[in-house]
Amino acid sequence: MLRAFSTAATGMSAQQMIVDTISNNLANMNTNGFKRSQVDFQDLMYVKLQQAGRTTDANVTSPNGFEVGSGVSPGSTAKVFTEGELQNTGQATDIAIVGDGFLQVTTPNGVRYTRAGSLRANANGQLVTNTGYAIEPAITLPKDYTSISIGQDGTVMTTSGTSTVPQTAGQITLARFTNPSGLSSEGNNLLNETPASGTATTGNPGTAGLGSIQSGFLEQSNVQMVTELVNLITAQRAYEINSRAIKAGDDMLSDANRLIGG
Repeated sequence: MLRAFSTAATGMSAQQMIVDTISNNLANMNTNGFKRSQVDFQDLMYVKLQQAGRTTDANVTSPNGFEVGSGVSPGSTAKVFTEGELQNTGQATDIAIVGDGFLQVTTPNGVRYTRAGSLRANANGQLVTNTGYAIEPAITLPKDYTSISIGQDGTVMTTSGTSTVPQTAGQITLARFTNPSGLSSEGNNLLNETPASGTATTGNPGTAGLGSIQSGFLEQSNVQMVTELVNLITAQRAYEINSRAIKAGDDMLSDANRLIGG
């Protein structure tokens, strides 16, 4: 059997993986804090028919070898952590991180991380995400608070009752990672620490390389529709070309069969 069949098949599978990834990117164009993914590939093993540098004659060595590749394989999917545009919501508890860092949230499975900053107060006055997970460290607002403000350094201030003097209700801290692309996606805008990402370094916004907080704004996804559509067309064409390689191999075998039959 021609190697072209299996080799081209790996190319078709690779392009299908790209289309799947692009589809997820496009589906999350309007997901706050979403970061687009890209697929990285690696070539498969090579069949070495002749070794480079072999002796071809007395005192003569070949400058090149003779090797045939076996195709391509998906190596990894990596998230691209460029910042998305900021959307003005006018809601004081909506926050965007300008720069590096993630909000920490407490889930039943432990602490997770997110860039989606749509915060609300639950029935107990605790600041939670739009899925109900409390931020870490926990911040509880006074039951009779009348206004709230969040500073660029993450300080949460409230006024209560008839008083106009702001009181500190808590401090938002951020986490950062040596390799954020190594974080594991868990859905619900949540990311989890892995050995590849390294351990989280936490601190107040605006310190130790962490970004600042912009209250009243939400970070949009960093998906660019035009870029994704161009990548989609490229993947589609590459898939088509690989399928043609399989057809070309089939035509060659058909021609050989006709010669034998003749």
